[in-house]
Amino acid sequence: MTLGAFGAFEKGASARSRNADAAEKWAVLYTADAALETLTPFDLLVFDRAAHPDIEPLTDAGKLVFGYISLGEMSNDRDEFQRLQEWGILGEENPYWPGSHFIDVRDTRWTALVIEELVPAILQRGFRGLFLDTLDNPPELERRDPTGNAGMTRAAARLVKALNLHWPEVPIIMNRGYELLDAVAFDIDYVLGESVYADYDFTTKTYGMVPDDLYREQVAILKRAGAKNPNLSILTLDYWDPADPTTIAEIYRVQRENGFSPYVATIDLDRIIPPPAN
Repeated sequence: MTLGAFGAFEKGASARSRNADAAEKWAVLYTADAALETLTPFDLLVFDRAAHPDIEPLTDAGKLVFGYISLGEMSNDRDEFQRLQEWGILGEENPYWPGSHFIDVRDTRWTALVIEELVPAILQRGFRGLFLDTLDNPPELERRDPTGNAGMTRAAARLVKALNLHWPEVPIIMNRGYELLDAVAFDIDYVLGESVYADYDFTTKTYGMVPDDLYREQVAILKRAGAKNPNLSILTLDYWDPADPTTIAEIYRVQRENGFSPYVATIDLDRIIPPPAN
């Protein structure tokens, strides 16, 4: 998706103080099938809210474990899909993820469902933080149809702010959502740059480097966010073939030199790829 303009943050009364330093090692995994010893080297972990390894041993060991929630689209294998379909707030299918449909985030019933049911269920499972995904969708949909989708970007930002308002002590990671950063920079604790340096091409089904101009644009956005809010930690998630450890090590080197906390994964996010030794 095209990246939007990134203006100056609206400075609040004070910077957020609940955020610890960026985790040196973090990982994301969307399956329950993982041995505990593969997870313990990481400080911060992101799991699917439904299918995930046992959380308690990890939190007992001091790990910060985040539960995934998609705010901009809904997959047809989620329990809530039918309800959203009956409400008529699901749009077209994401061409890259069959069965996953865009959500009209302006609908107050979606906000109520997130606040009253989905997030409480995540926290009751033992997760200590929230990982917010698919927040690129509302701005992109508004760009495509400025009249029919007017207000989607503002509604997405309001939803993030509502989460912080209801659970001010629960840390939040926002995946991309670059166009919301002006509005929510002090309502989140981490911003994740996904596919900043390396990505997966769904057409050719191959891994490859992100075009240099897009890479540099994202790095600039992320660094600007960190400069505006020093309490905002910056993570990156790049995708590469695990059979090529040399390139994986290079991705880590580049992102660490940028001042970011990187992780490199397969596109399916169904296995832990150990970071390079150095």
